[in-house]
This record gives sequence, structure tokens and C-alpha cells, in this order.
Amino acid sequence: MLKKVPVAALAIGVAALVGLAASRPGDAQTPAAQQRYLPEWTANGDLVLPKGFHRWVFVGSPLTPNALNGGKANFPEFHNVYIEPGSYEIYKQTGEFPEGTIFFKELQLTLPAENPDGSRTEPSGRGFFGGPFNGADVTVKDTKRFADTGGWGYFNFHHYEPKAATAKALPKSECAYCHMASAKKDEVWTQFYPLLDNPKLD
Repeated sequence: MLKKVPVAALAIGVAALVGLAASRPGDAQTPAAQQRYLPEWTANGDLVLPKGFHRWVFVGSPLTPNALNGGKANFPEFHNVYIEPGSYEIYKQTGEFPEGTIFFKELQLTLPAENPDGSRTEPSGRGFFGGPFNGADVTVKDTKRFADTGGWGYFNFHHYEPKAATAKALPKSECAYCHMASAKKDEVWTQFYPLLDNPKLD
């Protein structure tokens, strides 16, 4: 014999299921509620190398190889750029990068050149192809901590492997100066990354 289930109990169960569906990570209806990974600092104020960045939102990979920059580029690698997912969701909703936003730029060397322009030929055609990783640069938005550099801090975790475990903020004359002078929006090179230049694409 079937037992009758009180109507109130059914209502509670349905509400719970709806609540679970609405709070799934990445759900477009609740992006701001997504848990964020925020910067971690040492007691001395150094930035700890962010964790799990390969699972973050990939926004683009500019390339400035040596062969196209007089034989010695400042960054002779692919710049594989990721943004922390929770910050990206807030940016999509507001059009502003929130406090604590982290950009992770992992540098990746090209495979050895076979042609004068630095390119090589692979089964897919002639071009530039990713080789070993080569360190990383990280940018953090903290308008109080980095008021002198436009609200962003810039960190170098080696331009070689392995990446450093921690890094100190770079002086304004190194990275911040260029970002402040030429980046399109809030010191971020959104002009190079369609997902940031027009977040409605996602």
C-alpha cells in the first residue's frame, strides 16, 4: 500500500531541487555567486603563485617571436592569458573588473625555427607552434594595495621554468607604465582579446 506524502513535504522537495539547479557552478543566471579564487599573499606582501590557472577562462595567446622583432623580442613566446573564472563572470555582468581579479600570462616558447622568419613547417602548414613553457607573469587588481600603479600589481614568476613559488610586485617603470599608457580598458589589453573586448560574445 502506497503512503501518502504530505503536500508541504513535496513543496519543500521541489524547492530544494530548483535551488540546486539554480546554483550550479557556471550557471548564467547566478554568475556573481560563483566562488572566486582570490590572490594569496605572504606575510611580506609577496604574491603566491596562483593555483589551478590552467582551468581558468582562456582569453587569448598573442605571439611576439624573436624573428619578427629584430632577433630579440621582450617576450619571444606565446602569451597564453587566463582570467580567474569568478572575476570573469562578474566582468560579463558589470563590464568592470572587480577587486581581486587575477590575470595569469603563461609564457610558452615556440618550437625551433626552420625558416628565416622563425616559422617552421608541420603537417597543418607553415607557422609558429608551441614548445616548452617558459615562466609566467601575473596581474592582480587591488586598488588600495597598488594605488601607485593604477590599481593593478604586476608580478614575474620567472621567464624560465620552474615558475617561482612567490613574487614581489614589479616597479611602475616595468609593466605598469606600458599598461597605463596603451591598454584599452582599465590597464587591460582588451583590444587583443575578443572575450574581454566584447564579453557578450560568451
